[in-house]
Amino acid sequence: MSERIRVNPILCDAYGHCAELLPEVIRLDEWGYPVIEPGPLPDELLKDARRAVAACPKLALLLEKT
Repeated sequence: MSERIRVNPILCDAYGHCAELLPEVIRLDEWGYPVIEPGPLPDELLKDARRAVAACPKLALLLEKT
């Protein structure tokens, strides 16, 4: 079973920590909000994805099984 990362746009305040910790999957738009590449995360990025989720000060990121 694979995992993907999601952002709750209501909770997100555009701090940008997620894009710093996981630039392979997350980029920031012109206002600083995350844009996440669709699809499952590669296994080698799961550790970094968990770190990005844990580092979100607004708890706006979520890892979900697909």
